[in-house]
Amino acid sequence: MSASARFKGAAAALLFAAAGCAGQSASAPSELPFAAGAYPVEKAAECELDEAGAPKPGLARIDAPDERTVIFTLCATDPTFIQKMAIVAYGINDSGYLAAATADGSILTTPNGTGPLKLEAWSTEQEEVVLSRFEEYWGEKSASERVVFKWQGDSAARLVQLRAGTVDGIDNVAANDIEALAVDSEYQVFKRLPATTLYAGVNTNFEPFNDIRVRQAIAMTIDSKRIVENFFPAGSAPATHYVPCVITYGCEGESWWPTDLSRARELLAEAGYPDGFKTRIVFRDAVRVSNPDPTGIATDLQAQLAQVGIDATLEVQESTIFDANVLSGLLDGIFIRGWTPDYLEPLNYMYSNFVSKSLMFGPIVESIAAPLRAASTTANSPQRAALFAEANNALREAAILTPLGHGSSAIAWSSAVNGAHSSPIADENFAEVSIDGREQVVFLQSVEPASLYCADESDNNVLRICSQINESLYTVVTGGAEVIPSLATSCEPSKGLTVWTCTLREGVRFHNGARFDAGDVRDSFAAQWDCALPTHVGLSGVFRYWGLMSSFLNNDRCSTGE
Repeated sequence: MSASARFKGAAAALLFAAAGCAGQSASAPSELPFAAGAYPVEKAAECELDEAGAPKPGLARIDAPDERTVIFTLCATDPTFIQKMAIVAYGINDSGYLAAATADGSILTTPNGTGPLKLEAWSTEQEEVVLSRFEEYWGEKSASERVVFKWQGDSAARLVQLRAGTVDGIDNVAANDIEALAVDSEYQVFKRLPATTLYAGVNTNFEPFNDIRVRQAIAMTIDSKRIVENFFPAGSAPATHYVPCVITYGCEGESWWPTDLSRARELLAEAGYPDGFKTRIVFRDAVRVSNPDPTGIATDLQAQLAQVGIDATLEVQESTIFDANVLSGLLDGIFIRGWTPDYLEPLNYMYSNFVSKSLMFGPIVESIAAPLRAASTTANSPQRAALFAEANNALREAAILTPLGHGSSAIAWSSAVNGAHSSPIADENFAEVSIDGREQVVFLQSVEPASLYCADESDNNVLRICSQINESLYTVVTGGAEVIPSLATSCEPSKGLTVWTCTLREGVRFHNGARFDAGDVRDSFAAQWDCALPTHVGLSGVFRYWGLMSSFLNNDRCSTGE
């Protein structure tokens, strides 16, 4: 069965479940007795070697020697290990629940986490996901009894609801509304750093994008400054590099190709397209932190490409279909996609896209991948800066994508909301938000979640909800980017940063009452790691975030065909 067929089957199952009944938190206890052991069971995974014979970054083994200890053995030094442990996609599931819920598909709609909020209901008809306070939470209880997430794709319509008082907060305020709201005492506006990246990508498996001259011609045609000035909120930045310059080491190396229409036409002619060519621009028409005006930006990109004879039709795809097609390497045109970081570090933007067997852009470009692998095992230093410069220069040369802009964005809240804030990585903590005299807070985002199993999701609209329900070993501080312990009380490295021993928090319960232990950590990571496990099941099966941690075991069994 093809990756796209598998995806469509999973999507159909999800839609049937969502339409047929409201999602509910898992309620039956699923606790399995703790059993000490490691994964892989027999021996550590074989580490991949680079051309010099040195181990590539990756995971070799996870040991759970006792209920409160997990040991991660890595193939190579990883100075960003703790930051990765805070990623929502690495949230921990109860082992018994994981086995049962992946078997019957309910993992997509009935999450069972340890977080301060649990799923009460998910209704597509009512267009809402309702979370309620988890009274057995190990830490500080949710300030509000309920948090309701609704969705509306149009920014003007979101603002109408905020002004009408039907919702208490909205995401992605339209660029021309931010300043007016900011000076209105009825509202609180919180801007985010310009830490996202929006880009136009191509897949080099398809003509004419297999020709570097065509890709460079596209790069020289697109004017990022024009797009940012016309469509992005104040505080956003034109893209001189793929990684935003607000990120340390993000803008090492040469700046992106300057706009040069004459040279772009020459390159197209040299490639055999003196009159240009026909293609399509594929995008999802839903506002995101990284993309403030999908249709406007796509239309402007269409007009810019027409200047050199590239005749591109616009094609909107439903969000989950779009993501599956892009991630599975099925799109033969130009696609517009964004990246909202999980932590503010260049590798978070680059590694899973350009190193870990991504299919989005075609075959891995080794001149980009090699310095990124080296950077992933190098501590902050001039050497690390030089590696990022090398990777950026190689990305510029290959031109498999063209960065369109680094978007700032804003959340607007009613002035009645206590604990209102924004997160630079779009991961707000709704357990700290409340309204005096009210039992619930209602928040309006851009789109409905595709599923609530975030090991296999990458949309920040989904990850935002997951992070209220599921917890990882570490978490990000409210409103900031620093990571602090969560389900772990600490993770201590060996001298060479290749072995990390994590001590787990005691007294933690899952929403269904099961106790949290080291076996849950081991099994949750193994489910993503090994494509041959029956628990390696999600909505698309891509498990995109796993590439930040390691390559997959049993690649031939992966849904992407890797």
